[in-house]
Amino acid sequence: MPKGNALIGQSGGPTSVINSSLAGVIETSKASSFIEEIYGMQYGIEGFMQELLYDLGKQPASIIKGLRKTPSSALGSSRHKVKEEDFPRILEVLKKFNIRYFFLIGGNDTMDTVNRVEKYCRKCNYELTGIGIPKTVDNDLFGTDHTPGFASAARSNILNVMQAGILARDMQKVDKFVIYQTIGRDAGWLAAATAMARKNEDDAPHLIYTPEFSFNREKFLWDVESCIRTNGWVWIVCGEGIKYEDGTPVSASQTKDKFNNIEFGAMGGTSAAISMHRMITEKFGYRGEFQITESLIMSDFIRASEIDLKEAYECGAEAVRLAEKGISGNMVTIERISNDPYTIKFGRIALKDVAVSAKPMPPEFFNEDGNYISQAFIDYLKPLAGTFPEFIRLEKIMAKRK
Repeated sequence: MPKGNALIGQSGGPTSVINSSLAGVIETSKASSFIEEIYGMQYGIEGFMQELLYDLGKQPASIIKGLRKTPSSALGSSRHKVKEEDFPRILEVLKKFNIRYFFLIGGNDTMDTVNRVEKYCRKCNYELTGIGIPKTVDNDLFGTDHTPGFASAARSNILNVMQAGILARDMQKVDKFVIYQTIGRDAGWLAAATAMARKNEDDAPHLIYTPEFSFNREKFLWDVESCIRTNGWVWIVCGEGIKYEDGTPVSASQTKDKFNNIEFGAMGGTSAAISMHRMITEKFGYRGEFQITESLIMSDFIRASEIDLKEAYECGAEAVRLAEKGISGNMVTIERISNDPYTIKFGRIALKDVAVSAKPMPPEFFNEDGNYISQAFIDYLKPLAGTFPEFIRLEKIMAKRK
C-alpha cells in the first residue's frame, strides 16, 4: 500500500451520529502506518473542488473526542451531483494534496459518488483507495442490516409519538385525529418505528402508511372511521414518500432535487400529511392536527441511541482498516448475527451494488393490510432503539354521588 494522505467527507442529510463516524475515521487514520496527513472536505465534493479543506490531523484531541457527542455534519454537507466535467478537477485536487485514501460518509447517492471517483482515478492510472461509510436516517441503504443514524432518528420519532400521543388522547374531544409525517422518501423504516410507542391497544399510533404500499384514499378513510369508532380518536403516521397506485405522490409534489428525487414537504409546496388532513376534514368534518418533523429528528442528539453512536464510530474505524488491507470500491456494512442477545459483525459490499439503490422494508415486517407493522419488525428494532419511559394513565374509577 502506498503512503499518502487521507480525505474525508460528509454528504447528504445530517444525523445525530455522523460525526461519530468522522471521529472513527480520524482517530484510526492517525494510528495508520500508511496515512500521513488527514484532510476533511468542507461542504462535500463541491467544496473539495474549491480546495476547501480542513486539516483534521491538527485538530486538538478534545475536539475529535467531542465529535462523538455532537450532532449534524461538522464538515458541512452538499447535495452536488458529480458531473462528467467535474472529474478532471477532482483528480487535479487529489493529486495536488497527494490524497490516496478517500472516505465518504453518506447514503445511496454518496456511495455513487465514491464509486464514480474511484473508477475514474483507476481509469487515469491514479492509485486511490475509496471506501464508503454508511449513513442515512432512512435506513434504506442496500447491503447493510441497518445504517448509522437510523436508530437515533427512530428513537426520536418514537418519543415524539409517545408524548404527543398522550396529548392527543386526552384532547380527543377537541381534535379527533392527528397525522404525524416523518421523512422517508422510498422506504418506511422511520414511520414503522413509531409502532414502538404503542403499549396499549388504544395508544398512538393506530395507523401507519409507508411507501412500500400504494395509498388508497377510500381504504384510508375507512381505516380512519373504524379507529374513531373504536377509540374515539385516531393517530396516523405516514412516510413523506407515500404514493397512489399510479405513482403520483400523495403530497402532490412535483419538485425534484439534483439527483432527480422528488422533494417532499415545504419545497414541494404541500405534504402527504396536509393532503391526508384535507381528506379527513372533507369527508367527516372533523377537526384535527398534522405534525411534520422534517429535519428535526435528523439531529436530535439528546435522544440518540447509544448503540447507534458506538456503531457509527466503529463503521468509520472499519473503513480505515479495510483501506489498510488494500480493499477499495467497497462500503462498510453491518451484519446482524442475532436479535437477543444483540450481536453484529462488520462486513463490506461493492459500491456498484449499493449506489443509487434503495432498500424497502421486507413484506414480513408489515401486517396483511399494510397499515401497521408486525412483531418481526419490533424484534428487529428493539435492540437498536433502547429503552423508553413508562407513562401512566388514570384508572376509570368514576365518582358517584352518595
